Amino acid sequence: MSTPTTHSHGTMGKLMMGFAMSIILTIIPFGIVMGDPAMSSNMKIGIIMGLGAIQIIVHLVYFLHLDTKGEGGWTMAATMLAIVILVIVMAGSLWVMHNMNENMMPMPNDMKALMDAQGGEAMPLDMDNMEHGGTEETGH
Repeated sequence: MSTPTTHSHGTMGKLMMGFAMSIILTIIPFGIVMGDPAMSSNMKIGIIMGLGAIQIIVHLVYFLHLDTKGEGGWTMAATMLAIVILVIVMAGSLWVMHNMNENMMPMPNDMKALMDAQGGEAMPLDMDNMEHGGTEETGH
């Protein structure tokens, strides 16, 4: 039979430190979004994502008690693999969303401005009478 091992779940002081850090790491992004400081959107997104990553580490260390000593380091290795997969999924998702946004067809109002800028004429769009699919005139 194997002997049971005892795992430390941290002291109340460590848990409170983790709780305080997680509250601070939540309030700062909330203030950035609600306060609308004078900085670029990319800067705001970078700060919020960075603080989110730090908050994940705080939760792993202070609440899930992740360290290199537990279970011979296998817990840390499994967590690192999960983090690598998470980064790949998140980066791929951001890449796909960015490319979709860049390659979307302009909306009708934007199309008129685009055509005017290129020196062409935009066809007037009557959105109320627009039909989906074929019409009787074209034989579709």
